[in-house]
Amino acid sequence: MSTRHRSVRRARPSLSFGLLSTLLVVLCLAGGASRPDVLGQSVVRAISALAIIATIVFAQRTQEDTPRALFYLLAGIVALPLLQLVPLPPELWQALPGRGVFSAAVTGAQPWRPMAIEPAAALNAAGSLIVPSAIVIVAAGVARSEWERILAVILIIAGVSALVALLQVSGNPVGNPLVNFTSGAVSGLFANRNHFALFLALGCLVAPVWAVQNGDQASWRMPFAAGVMLFFFLVILASGSRAGILTGFLGSVIGVALIRREIRHALRWMPRWGVMGVGVGVVAFIAVLVWLSIASDRAASVNRVIAMTSSEDMRTRAFPVVMQMIGTYLPIGSGMGSFDALFRLHEPFSLLKPTYFNHAHNDFVEVVLDGGIPAIALLLAALGWWVAASLRVWRARPSSVSNPGRLGSSSLLLILIASLFDYPARTPMIMAMTALAAVWLGKSAYAVALKSRSEAA
Repeated sequence: MSTRHRSVRRARPSLSFGLLSTLLVVLCLAGGASRPDVLGQSVVRAISALAIIATIVFAQRTQEDTPRALFYLLAGIVALPLLQLVPLPPELWQALPGRGVFSAAVTGAQPWRPMAIEPAAALNAAGSLIVPSAIVIVAAGVARSEWERILAVILIIAGVSALVALLQVSGNPVGNPLVNFTSGAVSGLFANRNHFALFLALGCLVAPVWAVQNGDQASWRMPFAAGVMLFFFLVILASGSRAGILTGFLGSVIGVALIRREIRHALRWMPRWGVMGVGVGVVAFIAVLVWLSIASDRAASVNRVIAMTSSEDMRTRAFPVVMQMIGTYLPIGSGMGSFDALFRLHEPFSLLKPTYFNHAHNDFVEVVLDGGIPAIALLLAALGWWVAASLRVWRARPSSVSNPGRLGSSSLLLILIASLFDYPARTPMIMAMTALAAVWLGKSAYAVALKSRSEAA
């Protein structure tokens, strides 16, 4: 076989890469809503199931393995809502915290009931986890040499969603029929502007890393990545997402920090004062664009920050009620996905309004409410794994082995920060990005550990 034919075969994308790319595209189009009754949920869950089957039956395993800890965490997360669906005898169920009001509503013999107060919500929560499960299973088979292409896929789908948002900014009522869409909102292909803004913030993080993948410092890549980051950030400003300003800024800063060595190498021919001048010029240019966006009344995110008061923010007003609910249902929790129905039960008259409060808008608090102590244990285990793996990749020297892990660690950081103010990881697209970032971090930490052991030997 000729060398040319061998190189073509090596460059051919693997089945795992094709499945992962397809999954990401489908999730971009149909996975932008967290509500269980939208059409997109059926689409993304069906495609995820098919991807899992295709991976198990046809895909070849690679030598780069994903750490078992990641699969154990995923198994625990899936098991929690399933265990909450196991029927319990009446005596045991009535003894659980917060169930008395429901027992009193039933006359006669009490039936066997699952731990989850709203079983349909817990079943939907379990079903939604097929998306991150598919991402982990499929991404585990993607070779390290193919991650550059995955980054390109992410940038493309983020760019498409941002272009849709531009049409929405211009007044065109462009919506996504696969998700619930609010008329007049600037949310791209997502149902929620905060989730859309977080996705673009992740794009700001991915763009500079893509620009220097595999040592590629082509003259067009870095300026192109800078333009993409600026475009994404301006669209975040137009979206009206206050949390998006924070995550977009952090994503841009961390993304540039990840490639600081490559930037210094690209500007090595310039004197130090010239490099400083370029930096000041870039910052001034961005500041002017942001000012123009605000002056032209296109920076809805900034306007909402200025106009917001704590008394007007429903999230702040409802927080004490949510904390009381946690005390009511600990240590077992109310059942995954039950917040909407239970908040209506506990909601005081002072908080009543025409719209409903569907989530706690702090996913850490809501997870504790839904899952109780078992959910707290899983959350602490996941955070502990993230910290340990992050320390491993950040302490290692920057290389093709550690850099994907740093990107994954930083991506998870942005998602964790956004989860303090909203519920982004309940959206299939952000679920997928969370799982993908965990695979990047896990594989990289595993490779760094193997490299360290081999060097020590």
